[in-house]
Amino acid sequence: MGICHIVGGVENSHSISKTPGDFIIAVDAGYKYLKGVKPDLVMGDFDSLGFIPEGENVISFSETKDDTDTLLAVKEGLKKGYKTFVISGGLGGRLDHTIANIQGLAYLADNGARGYLVGENEWATVIKDSFIEFSEASAGNISVFSLGEMALDVTLEGLKYPLKNAVLTNTFPLGVSNSFTGQKAKISIGRGLLLVVWNGGFEDII
Repeated sequence: MGICHIVGGVENSHSISKTPGDFIIAVDAGYKYLKGVKPDLVMGDFDSLGFIPEGENVISFSETKDDTDTLLAVKEGLKKGYKTFVISGGLGGRLDHTIANIQGLAYLADNGARGYLVGENEWATVIKDSFIEFSEASAGNISVFSLGEMALDVTLEGLKYPLKNAVLTNTFPLGVSNSFTGQKAKISIGRGLLLVVWNGGFEDII
């Protein structure tokens, strides 16, 4: 199965390309930032966009709801069976929305999927009881944070500051401001949720 692309309401230079099997959802003001790509679905309460787009592939919600528009899109993608989500415009803009989107990554991890938030100069993902690997071409900074009270058996390999079977907590940012070294890097967590933020993009992941 392909990638579920969710286009949010923060503009950035990330280009969206649709390949066979992909599904594209424009969320509220993200409808303005499709950059010529035709969405499979448009959804939201459209308070930010200011109007409800026309078409059969539009789902409109009340502004009074528990889920954010982006989380509703995430749930829609999960219902369709997608396991990989790329959320453009998921970083930047309002801080509260960014935090909500990070919690959306945790929701995906809890449901056996993996999501990626795309900002202007950085990406973020959440891994649960799992690992993520980066290629030798990856460059710049990378940071990891515990999303729960504790992240157990955290191991960082191929980075400037390695760790082995460490315990990270949500009250001490030990994993901030690490960096790639020109070799393959691997981040793993034995138990818990780990937020990973790096300079680069989807192409860094192997």
